[in-house]
Amino acid sequence: MPRHLTDPDPCPRPSAPTRRPVRDDARARPRRTGTQRFLHPPFIARSHPGSWRATHRREGSAVTRRARLTELDLLRFLAALAVVLYHFTGFGGPGPWPEAAREVFPEIAGITRYGYLGVDLFFMVSGFVILMSAWGRGPGEFGVSRVVRLMPAYWASVLLGAAVYAVFREGHGVPGLVVPNLTMLQGGLGVDNVDAVYWTLWVEMHFYVLAAVLAGIGITYRSCLVFMAAWMLGGVFADEAGNRFLQVMLVPTWSPYFIAGMALYMIHRFGPTLLLWGYVAASWLLALYWGGWRADHAFKGSDELVVSGVVTAIFLIMILVATGRLSGVRWRGLTVLGALTYPLYLVHSQVALPLLDAVYPDLDRWGALAAVTAASLLLAYALHRLVERPAAPWLKARLRASLDAARTSAAEPREETPPV
Repeated sequence: MPRHLTDPDPCPRPSAPTRRPVRDDARARPRRTGTQRFLHPPFIARSHPGSWRATHRREGSAVTRRARLTELDLLRFLAALAVVLYHFTGFGGPGPWPEAAREVFPEIAGITRYGYLGVDLFFMVSGFVILMSAWGRGPGEFGVSRVVRLMPAYWASVLLGAAVYAVFREGHGVPGLVVPNLTMLQGGLGVDNVDAVYWTLWVEMHFYVLAAVLAGIGITYRSCLVFMAAWMLGGVFADEAGNRFLQVMLVPTWSPYFIAGMALYMIHRFGPTLLLWGYVAASWLLALYWGGWRADHAFKGSDELVVSGVVTAIFLIMILVATGRLSGVRWRGLTVLGALTYPLYLVHSQVALPLLDAVYPDLDRWGALAAVTAASLLLAYALHRLVERPAAPWLKARLRASLDAARTSAAEPREETPPV
């Protein structure tokens, strides 16, 4: 017999550590391919206590999250306030003042003229929050949550705006405006908005439809990655081909913010990967391009470098939110500010026209600005307390009952009355 089979190993190796017995289910578990490892949420490395990584856990590849991200409430309110100040002090067209707002407030118009970029922050926060709220829900539950959240305040805003419109424009065309505006579908019908700010809700509607489709497919880590890639590339290809339907459906001029918000939520929930950062980076570059385009075409006179700086700041702030760097921003009042954001956005311009007509120029311009801003906040609070809070549970209960009936086919026709 050869010596190498009988002699001791001349270079003995340390004995291998005793292994724990392998469970049967572990033997049966197939090994993941490289692609599957690439698409799967990462293992989160241990880190020092108190760091944002230390708040993650591997159970279900998800993050241990706080019930509410109050920093998002603050960002949403600041975005709404930026839009309010843009309309009251930085807008260059006709508005509530006898002359252009930026001519009334030349001292601050150089800054507040960029308040329209609050909408960009709105859309990124929406991408983050909508994916968070849709995760684990089907399209029906997701649709109920959106209707309950948006429609009560919106209906009240449309009726209030119609009243202002009727008084200050002598009622011309009010019925033809109000009826389609109550559906929130007026953007697709080619009907003017009762209030100019409603255009952003129509953009959001496109995102909700796409998110409902994703919820119908099933929201998973992998399906979100595919969805975001298809949305981003589909929008670019739609522009290249001049395909009007896809351009309308995929809103490529605004989709980078929604996609970035979704990717940042996944970073917040599962931890960072190079792929997710790639989505954020690509969205940022596209957002810079479209921000510059809007500065040249829609908001003429805006400095493209300033716009790029603000857009970049929006991305950086949302990255801080996603990575937990702003988790120390906690104050009970922020929840109230977050609740006021949507009604404030809806009603601020409706308050401005009648109030300024009554107090200006009896009050100086700064006093009138303070009065109209305070009145907007008060009306937003009233709308939240008197409309949103009572209507939400009532509407949610009935919509859920309707959804349950549709699922179980429990809706039976009423007993018919025999003909006489």
